[in-house]
Parts: sequence; structure tokens; C-alpha cells
Amino acid sequence: MWLNIALLIVGFCALIYGANILVDGASSIAKRLRVSDMMIGLTVVAFGTSAPELVVNVFSSIKGSSDIALGNIVGSNIFNILGILGLSALIVPLSVDKATTWIQIPLTVLSALALFLMASDHLIDGPMEDAVISRSEGLVLLLFFAIFMGYVVQTSLSNRTSDEEDSYKKMSLGKSLMFVVGGLGLLVVGAKVIVDSAVDLAKMWGMSERVIGLTIIAIGTSLPELATSVVAAMKKKVDIAIANIVGSNIFNAFFILGISAVIRPIHAAASSVVDLMFNIFVSLLLFVCLFTGKGRRLDRWEGALFLILYVIYTAWLIIA
Repeated sequence: MWLNIALLIVGFCALIYGANILVDGASSIAKRLRVSDMMIGLTVVAFGTSAPELVVNVFSSIKGSSDIALGNIVGSNIFNILGILGLSALIVPLSVDKATTWIQIPLTVLSALALFLMASDHLIDGPMEDAVISRSEGLVLLLFFAIFMGYVVQTSLSNRTSDEEDSYKKMSLGKSLMFVVGGLGLLVVGAKVIVDSAVDLAKMWGMSERVIGLTIIAIGTSLPELATSVVAAMKKKVDIAIANIVGSNIFNAFFILGISAVIRPIHAAASSVVDLMFNIFVSLLLFVCLFTGKGRRLDRWEGALFLILYVIYTAWLIIA
């Protein structure tokens, strides 16, 4: 058992470090191609922080571990809002701009609703052993993602300024390529170790792969988002703190789960319905909380509420 726990920790370290150097290398190459900082942030960095979820889900799909694949995405999205935004709002109240409030957060709610409908066949079509997110539904999710990325690119181009500062460090081309290749390698190795260790631990502890995916793996793969948002909040860059989470949730639901379903249809057990409904509730709660005080803002007391809700939900998962 201790060997599996050690391997899980090593896998997470490889995953996080791999994502970090991948972002550094890819950002440096992008700067050489004269891509704007905003575009890099919305594409390269967004991909980098979600890369752990992506690679873990790809390996889970290949291995046929549907509970881990679905649990990782749903659990990550719940942790992103309740855990990461909750902690960030405790550090500093998070003001939200108009576009995030009326476009990106509603898209997060839409993604949660889409996942619920696709994974709840037994509620819509009648009793069956498992609901299935099919390959065709995976392609629909990828189509949603393509539309979202089109919006992101259009917005970033229209808001581009000629005097923006370089926020991303430049490296030599050789070093940049080495970071990209090395980062991808660490992601692949780390993800495989995590999935194998998590499955073994679930069997040893008598826990389902669903619970392992919703808790340990979801939190572990969300560490890049946690670091990014907390540091941004401490520096009072609140736009980055909340946009990072909202963008990550959309990326997770539309792109990562879409890719996973295309690789192999994802079987959703009846027990996952509660998690999917809670994901919708959490997304709606974020939207509603922006209007409880003055302006579009997530206050400290709301951050505390988010953290308490996450502790209660996690405790229920473990005890139930």
C-alpha cells in the first residue's frame, strides 16, 4: 500500500512539474512567433494547467476506467469552484468583469448541464445498467469547445494592444523544444503512474474508482489551477484568479471529456448522477453569488461558504 501511495505522490510531482516546464517552453516558442501575451494566457497556459487532467483521462479511457475519467473531470470542476475560488476569495474579494459574468460563467453552467444530460440516459430513457457518453456525444462536446476557442481567439485579437509587456520568459529555441518534449514526457509517465496506483489503492481501501477520481485524483490534477489562482489572488490580480478557474472548467468539460469519450465511450454509473447534479448546483451558485453584494464580486464570506460546502461534500463521498 505504501508503495502505491509513494508512486501516487511521485506521479503527481511529475505531472505538475511536467505541466510547468511545458508551459514555459511553449510560451517561449509562442513569443518567438510574436503571439500576444493574452493569447498565450488563454491558450498555452490554459492548456498547460489542464494538461494533468487531459493526460490522466486519456490513460483512464485507454484502460477502460470510466469512473476515474468522469470522476476526475467532475471532481476537478467542483474543486476548482468550491476549493480554489473559495480559498482565493478568502485572500481577497474577487471582482468579476462583464464578459466573465455573462458569457464564460454561463458557459460553465452549460457545460455542467451538458454533462448531466449525456451521463443520465437511465433517467431519460428508462432503467439501464449504466448510462454512456458515446463517441458522437464526445464529438458534440469538442464542437462546443471549438466554438468557445473561436470566441477566445476573437476576443483576444480585438483586445490586443501594441504596448503590452512580456509576461512570459524567452529561452533559446533548443531549450524551449527540450522543455516541451520533456514536459510532455513527464506528463505521460506521471499520468500512467497515477492511474495505475489509484486503481490499486481503490481496491486495497475498498473504495470505488469513482470516489478516488472525485477526490484524490481530482485535487491532485487541479494543483496547477490552485497555484495559479492563489498566487494571482495574493498579487491582487483577481481577473486571472477567476478567469483561470472558469476557463479550466470549460476546457475540462468540453475538450478533455470530449477527447476521452472519442477514445472510448465513458460508462457513467447511476451513482454519478448526484455528483453531476452537484456540479450544476456549484456552477449556478458561483453565478448567483456574484450578485449578492455590491457589484459583481465574490466576497470573503462567500469564499468561506464555498470551502465549507467542499468539506461537507468530500466527507459525504468518503462516508457514504
